[in-house]
Amino acid sequence: MRRSLFEPTIEGEARLLLLIHAFTTERGGLDGRTKLAKLYFVRRYPEFMQRALAIRGSQLEPEPGLHTGSIEQGMVRYRYGPWDPAYFAILGRLQGKGLIETRPGRRGALAYRTSSEGARIADALVSTESWAPVGHATAQLRRHLDLTGSNLKRFIYEHFPEVTAARWGQSL
Repeated sequence: MRRSLFEPTIEGEARLLLLIHAFTTERGGLDGRTKLAKLYFVRRYPEFMQRALAIRGSQLEPEPGLHTGSIEQGMVRYRYGPWDPAYFAILGRLQGKGLIETRPGRRGALAYRTSSEGARIADALVSTESWAPVGHATAQLRRHLDLTGSNLKRFIYEHFPEVTAARWGQSL
């Protein structure tokens, strides 16, 4: 794989921060990397998000400016489905900047949650014209696809065969 696939982008950091923030509650956070990876995949590819919401009996509420074009860097097919090779670098940067924290989650997984500074920045981001659609769509994920990581993995395997049929390391 190209080295550039492993390098985090500021846009990737912002998207992941908003995703973690949407699932941060007073007592918990986003449980586990499997759940994080699957939600990030669905959010990152609007066509899959629209299909997922339709399957779950909802639809993407229209939001002007919702990004539906190409993204700066694609995900790849990995062992358990879609994966962004830059996850570890992005998570490390967000944690190093004090924007996210990890806590023990369910079944030994790490739960990711925004810190007070991360929450402040996430709220500031979604108040901008550029990031408001991303925040809106991410909130819809929380409302309609808040499943366990294993159930999200099964959902993707069942409903997105074109993703799961890809070879390991193949760009999606």
